[in-house]
Amino acid sequence: MSAKAISEQTGKEFLYKYISTSAAVQNRFRYARVTADTDWDRLTQEQPWLLTERLVVKPDQLIKRRGKLGLVGINLDLHGVRDWLKTHFMKETTVGKAKGVLRNFLIEPFVPHEQDEEFYVCIYAMREGDHVLFHHEGGVEVGDVDAKAQRLMVAVDEKLTEDQVTEQLLTNVSEDKKQVIATFIVGLFTLYEELYFTYLEINPLVVTQDGVFILDMAAKIDATADYICKSKWGDVEFPPPFGREAYPEEAYIADLDAKSGASLKLTLLNPQGRIWTMVAGGGASVVYSDTICDLGGVDELANYGEYSGAPSEQQTYDYAKTILALMTQEKHPEGKVLIIGGSIANFTNVAATFKGIVRAIKDYQGPLKEHEVTIFVRRGGPNYQEGLRVMGEVGKTTGIPIHVFGTETHMTAIVGMALGHRPIPNEPPKDAHTANFLLSASNSAKTPAATRTASFSEPRTSNDVTPAKKSKAGLPAAKETTLFKKTTKTIVWGMQTRAVQGMMDFDYVCSRDEPSVAAMVYPFTGDHKQKFYWGHKEILLPVYKNMADAMKKHPQVDVLISFASLRSAFDSTIEAMQYPQIHTIAIIAEGIPEAQTRKMIKMADEKGVTIIGPATVGGIKPGCFKIGNTGGMLDNILASKLYRPGSVAYVSRSGGMSNELNNIISRTTDGVYEGVAIGGDRYPGSTFMDHVLRYQDTPGVKMIIMLGEIGGTEEYRICQGIQEGRITKPVVCWCIGTCATMFASEVQFGHAGACANQASETAVAKNQALRDAGAYVPKSFDELGNVISTVYEELVANGTIVPAQEVPPPTVPMDYSWARELGLIRKPASFMTSICDERGQELIYAGMPITEVFKEEMGLGGVLGLLWFQRRLPRYACHFIEMCLMVTADHGPAVSGAHNTIVCARAGKDLISSLTSGLLTIGDRFGGALDAAAKQFSKAFDSGMLPMEFVNKMKKDGKLIMGIGHRVKSINNPDMRVQILKDYVKQNFPSSHLLDYALDVEKITTSKVAREILQIKERKRK
Repeated sequence: MSAKAISEQTGKEFLYKYISTSAAVQNRFRYARVTADTDWDRLTQEQPWLLTERLVVKPDQLIKRRGKLGLVGINLDLHGVRDWLKTHFMKETTVGKAKGVLRNFLIEPFVPHEQDEEFYVCIYAMREGDHVLFHHEGGVEVGDVDAKAQRLMVAVDEKLTEDQVTEQLLTNVSEDKKQVIATFIVGLFTLYEELYFTYLEINPLVVTQDGVFILDMAAKIDATADYICKSKWGDVEFPPPFGREAYPEEAYIADLDAKSGASLKLTLLNPQGRIWTMVAGGGASVVYSDTICDLGGVDELANYGEYSGAPSEQQTYDYAKTILALMTQEKHPEGKVLIIGGSIANFTNVAATFKGIVRAIKDYQGPLKEHEVTIFVRRGGPNYQEGLRVMGEVGKTTGIPIHVFGTETHMTAIVGMALGHRPIPNEPPKDAHTANFLLSASNSAKTPAATRTASFSEPRTSNDVTPAKKSKAGLPAAKETTLFKKTTKTIVWGMQTRAVQGMMDFDYVCSRDEPSVAAMVYPFTGDHKQKFYWGHKEILLPVYKNMADAMKKHPQVDVLISFASLRSAFDSTIEAMQYPQIHTIAIIAEGIPEAQTRKMIKMADEKGVTIIGPATVGGIKPGCFKIGNTGGMLDNILASKLYRPGSVAYVSRSGGMSNELNNIISRTTDGVYEGVAIGGDRYPGSTFMDHVLRYQDTPGVKMIIMLGEIGGTEEYRICQGIQEGRITKPVVCWCIGTCATMFASEVQFGHAGACANQASETAVAKNQALRDAGAYVPKSFDELGNVISTVYEELVANGTIVPAQEVPPPTVPMDYSWARELGLIRKPASFMTSICDERGQELIYAGMPITEVFKEEMGLGGVLGLLWFQRRLPRYACHFIEMCLMVTADHGPAVSGAHNTIVCARAGKDLISSLTSGLLTIGDRFGGALDAAAKQFSKAFDSGMLPMEFVNKMKKDGKLIMGIGHRVKSINNPDMRVQILKDYVKQNFPSSHLLDYALDVEKITTSKVAREILQIKERKRK
């Protein structure tokens, strides 16, 4: 989510600290916060003004219209404040449909003033700019400010001036106050922009002879701008909406989400509920919640959440175990159900994420059975068959009832099964395997029902594409009606080799003459070539360090696909729009601040560039072009017949749901002509209407599908277009998020824009408006496929769509890495090790996961035992290893090895070279004596040689006895390190035959020279 509400305390702290205005802003923020932990004696010591001034007290929990609700105590002394709190503190209160407990209060100085000194001011963001509302009558009785207030819109990238404020907003304000209010509003607007507010309301704003006072304030900030505003924001606390508690599990998942490139969301609605969800995808998660509520499960729905963006196995495990732990805290008399659902993934490895869920299910199998939990699974996407298989297997091995379904089953059918509204099939039908494109194309499934209008290999007539209208002089450049053709060339920003290979495989299966990707831009390396496959052969693709070189060398490119991060997407997009050859830009990144997105949109409109995204998977035009990972892997491309055009065009916000639409459309019609996911942000670069109008003007499109969602008003433009006759083709529409009106408190869904700020933005209102305008609107998402099929069959019946012969696509080989991932092939390893393994989710030492190593506190000796001896050593042996390391850790700077290192370092060599010079000095005569001593003593002992015989033989052979002799230490002045080790071995080891042998040798050598002792340094003696 981007726009997040902050507490009044946080908002005022920002305002008083950072506002820059000549207006006299009074009462520089003095406040006291009261919670259950408040110590009043300490509070009055820290805030002595509480004892001397008149006060105002109110709850600070995102409650609207507190004055109307009687939740503000005014003009009280401290005793009066405490009496007022006795009747409100920790009391359950109903605000609208939400019930909550008042537990956080704000105390501020009371500001004496007259009614005519109260004003209302509000600033909020919209796509085209920021709206400033002002009304000369503020306070509790302000009423409908949208209808009454003066309004001024500041366009994106424009500045607000005092003259504009005075002329357009302050017409009903007395002359003596216009200057100070105008100055304050300009300063407030600057603060709003600089701190990335999206909403800022002050009511009332009090202006007296003493200056300006901010009494009540409500605000939202763009949380995605944290990396820009961190120095000013600090660590912002985002309180939950009133009526919903803040749970530590939610904070834990939010922390995981912040540390991950994936998306992990969790909102607890009713922890005692029996229906729990674990859904993949921001759009899909909303659809599942809608369906649960439609089928009467709203009161039993326990949570809302989603995981997406290819989380790792460990991240999915952490997410899953959190949900399983929550749902097994309290029993339910009817048992519980867990719905593990999702749309068809575009790039997430389903098997990998399911491994994390399976681990969690195994860990919680006892509680799950005890709480009578039944699990329903439906998923599709890369490697989903393997994921479903392991999910089914864990059900059999644990005894937990798990019902598993794939893409052959409608996405939300499992909800009806879970709630008892439809039967559970005993043996669900199975789709083709992920590797079905390895088989002969003639064996692939045929298109059901009526087929498509024309094959991808048949030439299109010239009237299939309507050229873009030329813009008049002085007006913004007109945008292209046709974004993608069979000859479209693109540059990919970012080293996304998997996505590029997927695009090339799609190009090949569509029988394009050349790959659609002309080059890549990656600023973190020098210019080079990257290897890819084009069908069966390998080709080289140029990679450029800067965009200018790429554009200059590839003038035919007119599309940019940007995989830039959220921090660099803005700059790279602005740079790309400087090149007139670029007509379309797809921005994949999620989390770009809304202010930056609006600037990109403004520039794109001026230059006639179509932006798809941000926060999108992209789009696809079957037979022509696909953006990045859109459409998933080749098995889904073939199953959904995306290698050739159909007659149906769609536009959606969600990437995962767009792939689900590909599946639905391929099963109910002749297929997709074009599909675009505009992205889940509040301000997508292009709108529903932009693409619906393109489809309306494209003869090859016979019917249009729009999948809207809660939040925003863009869908009403579709209504207007239908009513005015601008849109004449059949339009099937559904807006997801209908469940939102059933919840008592506000829920922010997976997409940043999926939040209704007023009644007209709800999914229910928009669905009804679309139905009234003449669009085909199903009763629920469950019925969407049926409505699409009905409309399509009508078009076939009246001759609008004429079915054509199906043409099979060429086969494409599977990449080795993916075939191995699927378990289809095997290859002998070039290297094998039994010591450690870091290929999986967790590092393993001699079969022991690294987490277990730390959990059991094995220590350094235990780790060396695993790595050196490949087994767990007894504790005394581990401790002995650690003692050896301790006593040999430092031999001082006087030894030759350290001396060589010092000399090299003083000579200017780098650290590695200097260290190496010292290490290379180590040998039998220096530093390595211990290794040689171990060999000599153990060989002599194993051969049965007496210590005297060993000494005599070494003397006869003219060899040194390693480990014997010291320059300083002697039998009378022993080395305490040796003594410590000897004593430990004698006391703790069950036997010490080799040590005893060495000590006998020492007795012989010291009988002649006292310094010929057993030692741990570098010297040796004959």
